[in-house]
Amino acid sequence: MTQQRNLLVTGANGFVGKSLKKRLAAHDHFATVGAVRSIGQIEQSGHIAVGDLDGSVRWEHALKGKDVVIHTAARAHVMKDEVPEPLAEYRRINVDGTLNLARRAAETGVRRFVFISSIKVNGEQTLPNQPFTAEDAPAPEDAYGISKMEAEQGLQALAAETGMEIVIIRPPLVYGLGVKGNFASMIKLVEKGFPLPIGAIHNKRSLVALDNLVDLIITCIDHPAAANQVFLAGDGEDLSTTELLQGVAKAMGKPSRLVPVPAGLLMFGASVLGKKAMAQRLLGSLQVDISKARNLLGWQPPLSVDEGLKRCFLDQ
Repeated sequence: MTQQRNLLVTGANGFVGKSLKKRLAAHDHFATVGAVRSIGQIEQSGHIAVGDLDGSVRWEHALKGKDVVIHTAARAHVMKDEVPEPLAEYRRINVDGTLNLARRAAETGVRRFVFISSIKVNGEQTLPNQPFTAEDAPAPEDAYGISKMEAEQGLQALAAETGMEIVIIRPPLVYGLGVKGNFASMIKLVEKGFPLPIGAIHNKRSLVALDNLVDLIITCIDHPAAANQVFLAGDGEDLSTTELLQGVAKAMGKPSRLVPVPAGLLMFGASVLGKKAMAQRLLGSLQVDISKARNLLGWQPPLSVDEGLKRCFLDQ
């Protein structure tokens, strides 16, 4: 008989946390409490409000009796950050808040702490057919990536000090029903039928469907081989930006109106307009190697990219 696990999921009303908590509720051997920032964010029973997730939160009540913490809450990546010191603000939530929670978890006897990090810890781009691996030296390039790296390092030091097991998962772009940010903007462009000048892009990018990421997180709750390991998440299928847009259009049942403009010309035009960073995300490659999760955990992404993209539109 499987032993029941008492879990705390932070960020339980967020994109990943909400889906994770819903999936966990379907498992009889998981008793899950979701942590959210404010009482106004509590949508149903099984949640607790803890306040702003910085280093000042008192977690003792939320952690009482818990075996595993899954920390999905974070200050998310912001393209045009308007705070005076972005790195300080990222550190306040993503480093100080994470390590405060982890220390309190270790003190209250939590067995395992699963941390949802980011592929930005590895870096921003890969060379063709040279994907990031979990063993690569960290090379973050922005404040968000730096904060996630520092949180990982603090967690690893805490694990060595206390014996609490740490599992770190670094996802690339996560997509699914309710996705926001750049992926949502791309969906809107395809939906409106605008001709897009990206019909001849031959880069390779790794993504992870929300359901695939949730499945990997659940695998890491109990798997003995996951202890004190870093895993990269992904669908196991890499797409060019052109192929991704074609896949989104297919999932929506709409034509993909893509004009084949050479990537070099697009990059030149973007540089002239001061949009070079945006163009690099569209035109550059970012591949991840998920073989460690496959080999060590026996994990396989349950959804294909096509299936994952279809689930973006289940309520439409």
